[in-house]
Amino acid sequence: MFFGITNIWTYVVGAFLIILLPGPNSLYVLSTGAQRGVRTGYRAAAGVFVGDTVLMVLSAAGVASLLQSTPMLFNIVKYAGAGYLAWIGIGMIRSAFRRRGDEDGETTAETVADLVDPFRKALTISLLNPKAILFFISFFVQFVDPHYGAPAVSFLILGAICQFFSALYLSTLIFGGVYLASQFRRRRRLSAGLTSGVGAVFLAFGAKLATTSLG
Repeated sequence: MFFGITNIWTYVVGAFLIILLPGPNSLYVLSTGAQRGVRTGYRAAAGVFVGDTVLMVLSAAGVASLLQSTPMLFNIVKYAGAGYLAWIGIGMIRSAFRRRGDEDGETTAETVADLVDPFRKALTISLLNPKAILFFISFFVQFVDPHYGAPAVSFLILGAICQFFSALYLSTLIFGGVYLASQFRRRRRLSAGLTSGVGAVFLAFGAKLATTSLG
């Protein structure tokens, strides 16, 4: 046992595989890096890091139990998150159509993007996901010894491992997105089509979140 953590290597493997699962956070970081470059991509990634940290702290503090015992609160957060994801998806699709119909589409897209704070947007995507709070607590508690005297230390280490993998994964997405953008920069129609596809995926994420339940 390591600082109250049981089966730490099982957790490391599990956390690594879970981080690789696609979700709205990773997709947003990828699209931001592709559209606005490495620096802005990391601003979006910072929003994900802060959001996930807040969710981990809330989970350790027992907020997950509150959501489980209060269906109305769970539904409020759930529908707010679903609506926000849908709003992002619609915005991307509209931007793609605007770019496709504009002779100077690249400039238009950059101007629209500059109006949005990627940190705040990524943070909001993270926080408006009640299933993530429930997931963190259900996953973490499996590896924390209930008899350990300082469980906060155990949660801190588990969270740090998770964030380490997240940083590596999001960095890969950012640089991968920048590379893909450089390949398609002159192909505006293809670029607009890809943006529309990402927007459609966000709509799908929103629909999936809206139909989830506590069970």
